[in-house]
Amino acid sequence: MSMKWISVPLLLQLAYYFSSGSCGKVLVWPTEYSHWINIKAMLDELAQRGHEVVVLASSASILVDPIKSPAIKFEIFPTSLTKVEFEDLFGQMVSRWTYDLPKDTFWTYFSLMQEIGLKYSDCIEKLCRDVVLNRQFMTRLQESRFDVVLADAIGPCAELLAQLLNIPLVYTLRFSPGYEFEKYGGGLSLPASYVPIILSELSDKMTFKERVKNMIYVLYFDFWFQVFNEKRWNHFYSEILGRPTTLYELMGKADMWLIRTYWDLEYPHPLLPNFQYVGGLHCKPAKPLPKEMEQFVQSSGENGIVVFTLGSMVSNMSEERANVIASALAQIPQKVLWRFDGKIPDTLGQNTRLYKWIPQNDLLGHPKTKAFVTHGGTNGIYEAIYHGIPMVGIPLFGDQPDNIAHLEVKGAAVRLDLGTLSSTDLLHALKRVIDDPLYKENAMRLSRIHHDQPMKPLDRAVFWIEFVMRHKGAKHLRPASHDLTWFQYHSLDVIGFLLACVATALFVITKCCLFCYWKFAKIGMKEKKE
Repeated sequence: MSMKWISVPLLLQLAYYFSSGSCGKVLVWPTEYSHWINIKAMLDELAQRGHEVVVLASSASILVDPIKSPAIKFEIFPTSLTKVEFEDLFGQMVSRWTYDLPKDTFWTYFSLMQEIGLKYSDCIEKLCRDVVLNRQFMTRLQESRFDVVLADAIGPCAELLAQLLNIPLVYTLRFSPGYEFEKYGGGLSLPASYVPIILSELSDKMTFKERVKNMIYVLYFDFWFQVFNEKRWNHFYSEILGRPTTLYELMGKADMWLIRTYWDLEYPHPLLPNFQYVGGLHCKPAKPLPKEMEQFVQSSGENGIVVFTLGSMVSNMSEERANVIASALAQIPQKVLWRFDGKIPDTLGQNTRLYKWIPQNDLLGHPKTKAFVTHGGTNGIYEAIYHGIPMVGIPLFGDQPDNIAHLEVKGAAVRLDLGTLSSTDLLHALKRVIDDPLYKENAMRLSRIHHDQPMKPLDRAVFWIEFVMRHKGAKHLRPASHDLTWFQYHSLDVIGFLLACVATALFVITKCCLFCYWKFAKIGMKEKKE
């Protein structure tokens, strides 16, 4: 009888927990490729916990596929942009950034990078207009009464949707060039004296020359480089809201920033309470490999395997470059699983198998994996860190050079350049990370740091999204710096006032001294006459 009465409140608590009242409605403004893969891990977890997740997807969306995500609802909005045009845009961006940008010329490199970014900006602005100017669609969203907007900050529009729907906003972000969004949208303070600016490829232990370089990068990104066409976005947002505003003003209203990195990869620097590090949230234990793949892996014996992939956006390359890589892979004793979708290289060895797709996480978690050859994308390197696998990095674009630079400093990777790569370079790099136990030890050290957290990254990300829903925002965590002008933020008005006080005091003291000197001189002259 007593057990029966004990179970009653327990059942009531469970009923309350699983009732619709304890769950919320999440509106998602997604981005494509690896960004979608990452945010989808959060969406699946939110849906599993009973929340209603609705993704705004354009008719031109590439990876956002309702069929592959049955637990998530999709609101498809029409756009004049076609899927082919959208894919071509991304393909051209990646190709140009990877092969055309002169990495040894600072000004030309970042000018062309900005040009690429502005094309992306125009495309995202078009998608945003197609949503917010669709009155019927917006009415349906307003009637749905969402609790929060979740979005990747690298694709603007969510901040406008949050204002129009009058709901809180949560960002997820890996980085923005020069940390522009984090600084001017999030209010994050990153001192140039010891925090290397993103894309500089510097470490936190900088020489004087490197600190000069870092300051030049900071000034360039702050006063010249534009991540997006800010003038157009400011005008667009002002037009829609019917009042003067800016992109960064609306971004500054975000309640929470979920940054997709962690201290296993990052250098120490100040953080705000509404910035949470959730790097590696998509990582999970390895699952069994497909039978045929497992047999090939097991055939490697004690030598083990090498996993080779340059990511979801670059699966093929020129024949010449492919032959250079295949020649090097053929000379190592390990078996190689290479994600490659081009013509089979003439120099392909018996130890190498090509795949159009590989279960990357499951391979990296396999006990026979000795090394990971990667482009340095955040998703891939976090899976390698999670499983403690040393890397050979061949960065192509975006944050990849910085990611590999960080891992080099931490002793878990060797870096190569795709443009100048030779078979000898790749062969020596692979032998180095496989044969030198220090690389494995450092990779395992990063893995232990990653796992030794009070809460798993995915759980932390979901907690803060739910926190924002429960409290209808998190304004108490938002710094007051957002309400200050630039001269107030840097205390220039206070410094000016104090300097004026000092100047006034000095002026008064000087006047008094001169007056006293004149008075005493006059008395002295009078005494002499007498």
